[in-house]
Amino acid sequence: MALSPIHHCASCGACSGNCKLFLCQACKVVYYCGRDHQVADREGHKFVCNAIKKSQQALDREETKLRSHPGDFMTPPNLFEEHAGHFWGIMETRGYMRARYALVEALLKVKTYAAVEAAHAHLMDMLRLCRGDNMGVRDLVPALDLRLGRDQECYDFCKWWATTGQEGDYDWGDMDNPYLDVKFADVLEPPLKNFISSYSSLSHSTAITLLKIRILIDVRGLQNSSMIGNKVPREILDSVRGQLVSGSVIAENESIMNARDQAPLIQKLEVQVQDLYRAVKKSNKHFWPALLNPGKHLTARPGAYSHGSLEQMQLVLQYSFDAWTETPGAIDMIRELVRRES
Repeated sequence: MALSPIHHCASCGACSGNCKLFLCQACKVVYYCGRDHQVADREGHKFVCNAIKKSQQALDREETKLRSHPGDFMTPPNLFEEHAGHFWGIMETRGYMRARYALVEALLKVKTYAAVEAAHAHLMDMLRLCRGDNMGVRDLVPALDLRLGRDQECYDFCKWWATTGQEGDYDWGDMDNPYLDVKFADVLEPPLKNFISSYSSLSHSTAITLLKIRILIDVRGLQNSSMIGNKVPREILDSVRGQLVSGSVIAENESIMNARDQAPLIQKLEVQVQDLYRAVKKSNKHFWPALLNPGKHLTARPGAYSHGSLEQMQLVLQYSFDAWTETPGAIDMIRELVRRES
């Protein structure tokens, strides 16, 4: 369902399990099994490769400038060492933060696990540097978690922002306050109020919808496997079930994996998916139609946007579309919901 962490040659598809792969030294997120195949792929790779290389160079310049800043009445010294958490509030850091986001955008043009993982790492460190997230980079993180197969992390991240991140008295300036500290929350619990309210984060609500759909697909697969449960040896059945389940949430839940009847859980998840679907539809009427027919929305460059607007949808669609297409059956499930409720 998610991108495979096993590296493949971008030219021939050979995987790291079969041969030694070499990393492109310019972009550092694409692999090749040899020089010949790197040359053969150059025409298709050079645009994104050069964009990543130039973005990294621009970021390096901005970081050097910040680290060498002696400090003055507006900019304190030792920014990275002593002022992490407060970036963006310090004007001099904004060029660096913008350059880092530009690198994330360049990395995400490459559809490899290494590229998505690198982009995710940058975003998480940007949140460490600027807890209040003035740039809104938290909107990109959940979909990248899903693409990397980090379903639990996706839910934990969204839940923190929907709970602690919504507390009016949370002191964003106090670095001793817990931050993004939700771990191993119950992914199967009913959708939180802040996931289905009219003014919920569209990015997070759509990510939670996709996460629940992925889990529902896994549980339905387990239910289908139970039909052959009495006809094959247990070890074969376990092997079949392991192959049917793609996500970690169900694969790591022994009680669900071993259950004979998944019908109650399936019913529970179907209700949750439907509730989330309706909440997203109410929050932004443009999103589900655009997911089914993205067209020009994937290349639009919206600027400012308002809640529920076409521009908001375009941004969130671009953040999450790859995660949807990398989950077989997910868009079909949305298509069926649209058909039933039209």
